[in-house]
Amino acid sequence: MNWEIELYAKENGEIPVLEFQRSLTAKHRAKSTRDIDMLAEFGTLLREPYVKAVKGERYKGLWELRTKFASDISRIFYFLPVGNRFVLLNGYVKKDMKLDSRELDIAKRYMEDYLRRTQDE
Repeated sequence: MNWEIELYAKENGEIPVLEFQRSLTAKHRAKSTRDIDMLAEFGTLLREPYVKAVKGERYKGLWELRTKFASDISRIFYFLPVGNRFVLLNGYVKKDMKLDSRELDIAKRYMEDYLRRTQDE
């Protein structure tokens, strides 16, 4: 099966995950891009340590693509709305052991916005 990667775009045209990728160092960005390519190649067969479902009913449907580079750990949140398309929402560099609930809330809001706008089509 071929898997598609779509980058979520806000209504104003901004693409949060692209802005996040641009904020990374060149080598970290390259490794993160490689992990995105692996998601596209292996889809739902890709497992930990690369991907993990976000826990909790509040964040149902959200997943994290996990990239470790040197001492930095980055996360890109995504979901699979239907079929074979992953939608990458936003990302951040993780500073402590827990996922940042603020970043999770942003990802959830983006997912809801995407679903609302695509259901209207």
